[in-house]
Amino acid sequence: MFYREAGQFKTRYETDGQIFPIRQDRIAVTVTMVVAVLVLPLLASPYMLSAILIPFLIFALAALGLNILTGYAGQLSLGTAAFMAVGAFASYNFILRIPGIPVLLAFVLGGLCAAMVGIAFGLPSLRIRGFYLAASTLATQFFVVWCLTKIGWLTNYSSSGVITAQKMEILGYAFDTPARKYLLVLLVVSVMALLAKNMVRSNVGRSWMAIRDMDVAAEVIGFRPLRTKLMAFAVSSFYCGVAGALYAFAYLGTVEPEAYNLDLSFRILFMIIIGGVGSILGSFLGAAFIVLLPVFLNILAHGLGLPTSVASNLELMVFGALIIFFLIVEPHGLARLWQIGKEKLRLWPFPH
Repeated sequence: MFYREAGQFKTRYETDGQIFPIRQDRIAVTVTMVVAVLVLPLLASPYMLSAILIPFLIFALAALGLNILTGYAGQLSLGTAAFMAVGAFASYNFILRIPGIPVLLAFVLGGLCAAMVGIAFGLPSLRIRGFYLAASTLATQFFVVWCLTKIGWLTNYSSSGVITAQKMEILGYAFDTPARKYLLVLLVVSVMALLAKNMVRSNVGRSWMAIRDMDVAAEVIGFRPLRTKLMAFAVSSFYCGVAGALYAFAYLGTVEPEAYNLDLSFRILFMIIIGGVGSILGSFLGAAFIVLLPVFLNILAHGLGLPTSVASNLELMVFGALIIFFLIVEPHGLARLWQIGKEKLRLWPFPH
C-alpha cells in the first residue's frame, strides 16, 4: 500500500522503520514460544530443565518485577528477595490452612500478600529517594527474614525452619516431573510477562516513566506521585511474590528463610543492570546471563585446572567486572546490544 509524503511515494514499511520490526518481533516471539513449549520439554535433559531452564524463568520473572520498580518507576530497591520470601511463605500457608485451594490461586494470593508488604515499605518513597530509599528497602530484607525466622506460625512451628513445599496439582494433574514443572513455570511467566508488556504501554506505565524522569514536572501535569509510586511498589512486589512462590515450589522444593537472603537480592539487581534497566527483554537476557555464566565459568575453571580458591571467587570477580563494563560502556545492557544487532542485520549487507 502506497501513500504520498513530501512528493514521494513510500511504502508503510519504508516510512519510519516501525511496522516491519514489529512484525519481525512477533514472528520471533512465536518461534521462541513454539521451541519453548514443544521442543525443549522433549529434547532437554531433566538436569537442564531443573537446574537451568526453571531457575532462568523464575529469576526472569523476579527481575521483571524489579525492573518495573527500578527501570520504569525509577525507585531503587534492594529488598527483592524479601518480597519473594513473603510470596513463598504466604503461598505455603494458604495451601496449608485452606484445604482444597488451587495452587495457582495460592500463588496469586501469595503475590497479593507481597504486594501489601511492598506498599507498606514503599510509603517512605514519597519523602526519600536514591540511596536513602535503597537503605529503606534494605531494611525490608532484614525485617522480613527476621519475622520468618522468629514467628513459628509462618513455618508451621518447624524446629529447623525448613519445610517441604506441597505438591503442585491442578485439576488432579500433578506437576511432579521436571518437564511438567517447566511447562507450568513457562505458562505463568509468559502470561505475566505479556501483562507487564501491555502495562508499561498503558497510562499506568506512562505515569511510572513520568515520575522516573522528573517527578516534580509529573506532579505539575496531573500525576499523583504517592499513588503512582505505591502502584509501582505493589505491582513489582506482586511479581516478585509469585516468583518467590515458584522458586520454592517448582525449583527448591522447600520453603526456608535462608533461601531468600541478601545475596539473592543483589543477584536479581545484577540481572537488570546487565540485561537492561527499563526493558522487558532485558529482564530475560539478564537472567539468562546470570544463570548460564556460573555454568560456563565452572567448566572453564575445571578445563584450565585452576585452584579451588581461584575458581570459587572467579564468579564474583567476573560479575563485578561485567557490572562496571555495562555501566560505563553500555548502560542499557544486553537489551540495547540486541537491538543494535537486529538493526545492523536488518540492513546488512546493503546499509543504504
